[in-house]
Amino acid sequence: MTDRRTARQRGGSRWPRTRYRFDTVMARGTSVLIGWLTLVCLAIVVPASAALVWADPGAPRTWPGRLVAVWVSVGQTLKIGGAVGSPLYVLLSVVLALVALLFVSTLVSLITTGLNDKVLALRRGRSTVLEQGHSVLLGWSEQVFPIVSELVAANSNQRRAVVAVLGPKDKAEMEDEIATAIGRLGRTRLICRTGVTTDPAVIALVSPHTARSVLVLSHDGEDGDAHVVKTLLSLEAAVRGRGRPTVVAAVRDGRHHRAAQLAAGRHGRVLNIEEVTARLIAQTSRQPGLSLVHQELLDFAGDEFYTVGAPALAGRTFGELLLAYATSSVVGILRAGGAVELSPAAGTVLAGEDRVIVITEDDDTAVPVERPLAVDEDAIVPPGPVSTSPERVLLLGWNRRAPLILEQLDLSVPPGTALTVVAQGGEALREAGRRGRSARRMRVRVHDGDITDPRVLEHLDVLSFDRVIVLGYDATDRTAGALAGDDRTLVTLLHLRALEEASGRELAVVTEMRDDRNRLLAPARAGADFIVGGRLVSLLMTQIAENRHLAEVFELLFAADGPGLHLAPAAHFVRLGRSVPFATVVESGRRRGLCVIGYRLHGDSALGPSYGVRLNPDKRDPVRFDAADSVIVLAPEPVHRAAVPGPARPGERSSAPAGPGGS
Repeated sequence: MTDRRTARQRGGSRWPRTRYRFDTVMARGTSVLIGWLTLVCLAIVVPASAALVWADPGAPRTWPGRLVAVWVSVGQTLKIGGAVGSPLYVLLSVVLALVALLFVSTLVSLITTGLNDKVLALRRGRSTVLEQGHSVLLGWSEQVFPIVSELVAANSNQRRAVVAVLGPKDKAEMEDEIATAIGRLGRTRLICRTGVTTDPAVIALVSPHTARSVLVLSHDGEDGDAHVVKTLLSLEAAVRGRGRPTVVAAVRDGRHHRAAQLAAGRHGRVLNIEEVTARLIAQTSRQPGLSLVHQELLDFAGDEFYTVGAPALAGRTFGELLLAYATSSVVGILRAGGAVELSPAAGTVLAGEDRVIVITEDDDTAVPVERPLAVDEDAIVPPGPVSTSPERVLLLGWNRRAPLILEQLDLSVPPGTALTVVAQGGEALREAGRRGRSARRMRVRVHDGDITDPRVLEHLDVLSFDRVIVLGYDATDRTAGALAGDDRTLVTLLHLRALEEASGRELAVVTEMRDDRNRLLAPARAGADFIVGGRLVSLLMTQIAENRHLAEVFELLFAADGPGLHLAPAAHFVRLGRSVPFATVVESGRRRGLCVIGYRLHGDSALGPSYGVRLNPDKRDPVRFDAADSVIVLAPEPVHRAAVPGPARPGERSSAPAGPGGS
């Protein structure tokens, strides 16, 4: 047994020793390697050639003849001629064959090396992109995936669309990540280049001067906004005097917004991620379902904003334009000089060179009707006073956007509203207290507690609140403990869901998340409100990149004092339980100075993917509303507390109050 074991151990060690000897020979250099290859080749070719000669029935019978035949076979196999004659003749033929073989081998080696270098250079993404009218993305972050996805959807009807990405990663790695996240790109061709975005010479690789649009992606970390500013300055240096693409960027800290806007120039647009996120959270917290409306409006999957020429409608008022299209919703006017009027006064007249801002499926679907749309006058509900009462709002968590959210809430909540803030950390509590003392319309109470602790939530009696806002802690927040960011938010949602199931009551919860992928993991009911600031800003950037005039539209739409999207009770517009053409709802809104652009059916609120939201329905289609259904309107403030004017006759030019939607 001992001898057998020893034999197996020796046999098992032969392969490592053989490999070691082979590696030693390979490491001795080129000359030794050539010598060994020659010996191995001769050791195989000579015996094989001799075997062929001896096996050939027609081979010579004498030894000298067979040796010559073996030499000829070896020479032909090794491509060294195999000539027969005098020794000098044979020697010279072998030398000539070796020289030719060396020359051809060298040529093949040079060609192979050149091709390999070219392939490696292409894989490194260092060649210049020679395209016209393409879209350029500068940088690499989570914004890449929603932006590329939306550009693919926007270019679905284009024959030859190109998206060029310049990022710090390897070209193949970027292509693989995008392909994994998005899938098929349809007619859009993706080109990735590797390099830093703060060097004008490197930015020139993607030819920004010939691009239609350039999108500068935001970056995480403390120096993320500084990187955006440097990229914008480098972009300006790369295209200076050679082109004017639409430039869109985003920063996370509002303190850097002005600097980034200066770097972007007059024709660039810089979005403030935190400001947009804060406003959407504040608006959605008071109007459940509003986040779904923004999502539906900002992506390219359904209907979105377009500007269309309408010379045939010149001279008509904005109030008349609201019913001038059957399959498009009019929301504003783009003046010939570039000024945007979103939901202007009903008596505002459209000039011949102006363009109409509409929500429609595509720019070729906005066609004026030839005949007036039918309106059911008996179904229109006359305006009346709407009373509001103070609310109880619970804010769970604290981050950099929380002060902005409190400011927005203080502008829109009914007077006397009570806001309870639950946060951790001395700085957060002090900041919440300072903001609460400056509030005018609401009373703010600050509570020190961990929002992931179920005992804290039970002590607060969460179910007694009208609305709940769950904020995600910033990634750099050191007070979040072991759980940070979206992890903390998911745990909080788990506890809220348990409270809902135990009581049998649904809470009106709006949740902020940093990563859109975590939204799919959230323990929330279908159609719940989630605000993913980075994704929403990515959608905004893509919309502006495709149509630069929309920058002013979105600037007004998300401004603190501008017209915004709101959900109003359907009972304020038409009689419930009665089937009416949607044009009737639009006409009822017109008489109130509002732009009606869609509705949400509560009965379908749990059915994806739209969750009951219907934007820009055909005005000729019938619709029937119940008590819990809502109408989507563009208005300066939430409709349930807006001053409602008296009714107007259908043909009247100035029938609404002054301000957005009135005269």
